[in-house]
Parts: sequence; C-alpha cells; structure tokens
Amino acid sequence: MRPWRGLTRGVPKSVPLLAAAALVLGAATVPAEARTATAGHCARLDRVVVPGAALAQRTCLPDLTTTGLAGTPYTDAADQAGLSAAGTVRPSGVPGVQVDGYFPDSSGFNTTHGWNHDAQFVLRLPDRWNGGLIVTGAPGTRKQYSLDVLISDWAVAQGYAFAATDKGNNGPDFWTDGSRPGDAIAEWNRRTTQLTVAAKAAVAGRYGHAPRRTYMTGISNGGYLTRWQLENRPALYDGGVDWEGTLWTADGPNLLTSLPVTVARAQGRATDADLLAAGFAPGSEFLWPYHQQAYWGITQKTYRALFDPAYDPACPGASAGTTVPEILAPCASDADYDYAARPAAVHRAVARVALTGRIGKPMITLHGTLDSLLPIAADSDVYDRMVDGAGRGRLHRYYRVAGGNHVDGLYDTYPDRLRPVLPCYREALGALTAWVEHGRTPPGDRTVPRPVEGDVVNSCALG
Repeated sequence: MRPWRGLTRGVPKSVPLLAAAALVLGAATVPAEARTATAGHCARLDRVVVPGAALAQRTCLPDLTTTGLAGTPYTDAADQAGLSAAGTVRPSGVPGVQVDGYFPDSSGFNTTHGWNHDAQFVLRLPDRWNGGLIVTGAPGTRKQYSLDVLISDWAVAQGYAFAATDKGNNGPDFWTDGSRPGDAIAEWNRRTTQLTVAAKAAVAGRYGHAPRRTYMTGISNGGYLTRWQLENRPALYDGGVDWEGTLWTADGPNLLTSLPVTVARAQGRATDADLLAAGFAPGSEFLWPYHQQAYWGITQKTYRALFDPAYDPACPGASAGTTVPEILAPCASDADYDYAARPAAVHRAVARVALTGRIGKPMITLHGTLDSLLPIAADSDVYDRMVDGAGRGRLHRYYRVAGGNHVDGLYDTYPDRLRPVLPCYREALGALTAWVEHGRTPPGDRTVPRPVEGDVVNSCALG
C-alpha cells in the first residue's frame, strides 16, 4: 500500500466542511467586484471540498494575485519580506476561488487569521484553469502566504491551481513541535503529502476533473520538500523545481556541518579561510556580516536543538532568548559543535528526514553561487552528485546561478554584485513543463552567467 493513502482513509468523498464558518456566501465573502465578474466566476464553489480539513473557508475573489490581494486577509506581505527584489514585475487580474484553512494539528505556532493553529494552507483556483496544479511549502520558518510573490502570482497567472502549506509548524520555536528529535521536519513532509492529496480533490470539485499535471516546487526548506517528495512520493507528481533546497544527510554534509564554523568566526575563533574551507563561496565575503547577524546563529542553534537537544540544554534553540537580538544570537557552545562526533542517536534523527538522490520524476535544481546560508559547494553540488550516484541523472538538470544569493531581496542592496534567482526559477518552471508535457529536453547542467545588461530582475536565459 502506498503510505500516503492513509492520510485520507475514512474521509467520504462527499464530506462537508466541518464548520458553518467554512462557507459564508454573501457580501461578507463575495465582494461586489466578484459578483459583477464574468458568468461562471463562482460556479461549482459548493463542490470545492478539502478532504481531511478541520476548517476550509471558500471565497470568490476578483484577483488572486498579490496585486489584488494587498491589504486583505488573503495574503501576508510581512511574511514575504526580503524574498524578492523590489523591481519584480507582478501580474494581476486573475479572478478565481481561494480556500483558506487548516488540517487537524496539536500545535499552534501559526497565528494567521487569529486561528492559532498549525497545518494552515491556502488553495487558489483561477477561473481560467490550464489543467495543472502547483504545490509548495513555506521556506525557512515562514507560513503559507510567504511564496505568494515568488510562486503563486506566476502560477495563477499561467492558469495553474496553487496550493501552499505552512508545513505544520513555523516560527523560531518550530523545533519544539513533536516528541522525538527530528519530528518537526518529519511533519513537514507529511503535511506536504497531505495537502497534495487534498488539493487534487479540491481541484476536481472546482473544475470537474482531477489535475492533468501536478508539480512540486519550493525554495530553501521548500526545495528540500521538493526533493523529498520526488524521492518518496513520486506517484503524486509529474515533476518538480527545487530552488536551493536544504540538504540533510545522516553523515553530512548538512546544516550542522557547515554552520558551526560561522559561530566560531563570530567569537573570533575561526577565520575567513575556515569558512571557505567549509564550503562558503569565494567572493561571498561581503554578504557574511549580514548573515552573521540575521541567519547563522539562530539557524545553527535551532536545528541543533531539533536533532540534538542533549548537546546544550542550557541553550535550547531560539527559546534561549526573549529579545530579537537574543533570539538571533548563536549559542556560545555551538562554536564547538562537531556533528561527526555526536552520538549515533543524533545521526539517526537526521536519517529520518535525510535525502538519497533517488528522485522518481523529472526535477530541475537551481542554486545561487553566492548563497551564504546554504553554501552551494556543501549543498546542491553535493545533491547533484547524489542524484547521479543513485542512477537518476537522466531525470535531473542542475543550474548554478552566478551571483545568486539565498534571498533575492539583498539584490537591492548589492545590485552590482548580485542577481535575483527568481527569473531563472520561472524559466526553469517553463522548462520543466515543456520537458514533462512535450518531451523537450532542457539544457544540460551549467552555470547561468550573471548578465551585464538588460532587466536582470525579470529576465533570465538558462541556455
């Protein structure tokens, strides 16, 4: 039996939404602009059912893009901060249905909508549907609306149905969710599978048939989800695009092998040469002060607390601080963290969520060469070799984006040294669908050069 089938076992196909508040038709839910839209705008709304959801609020909207949703409860600009360059062109004018809700869960980090409930999701179902579904999970410790600019806007404008999950836990204390080391990340994978199954059913209700194609994609932790899903649940998808996915392997490399040296550097106990030896890219040094302040310390201590809580009980992840600087600061003990020397139980915890490279459907990976959180030499370069070593190279294309950083927002600070990865990502999505649907083989693995002219923010040629 396929292991994801149990996620919807016992849920009748005709299951109603579980609360009266799940569907409120009228002026409160259908804006005046929507009621005067083209005929059929709200057609089959009552048939949009999300199997297994504890709450699913269905709303007809005149525009599903962030251009139209800005300032409404149907997106969250704050959770998108820093992910895109300021000059990113955004589409608009995509009417359709949005479903906001959550699956049963015991944790409540996500305060969106005042629900204080995790496993929240968003579905967007454009009126003009192209027959496809794109599924993603939040990057970092963000929530379900975080990828609205990077992925959802493009997806719905192209006619795709779109589904995103908060992964079942979020925020700096996400690591406390669960009872065993590694449980929080294991839930990410389970929630993504759960949403994919449910989204396919919701799509079928809205349009009268299941999606003809389903694609998995994501950035950072969402890229990890893409890798894991195509390795472990390939039957659910037709392909995927992995944007700088986080690499977890039981014996390394992983975040716990690359980040301790950054903490040692902050204490004056390691040099720039030590960071370069750990895989950080030559030429990325100008980005290190920002990453030391905003990323390195909290990331190391949080994931160390998740997989290895016994290492320093006096400094339990982000809970060790109350102010923002304290939360972001590293634990002093993490400068000496030696993953290779930690007990076998720690490695087993990582093994529970580790990647293998055994993808079962076509996948394109992109990674910026100047990524200073997930250094490319210790992440996607390694994963590409893992895919080849697993005999799946024919299913994989790998593009190293010269001048790309972990988040595109820093391009606005360093336009002379960085380039946004987003336009290359969108090109990769197009290349993937042409590969899957029309048999057009994408360009071979390569480094995509940083352009010296033109609209760097909105254009990219993969080759």
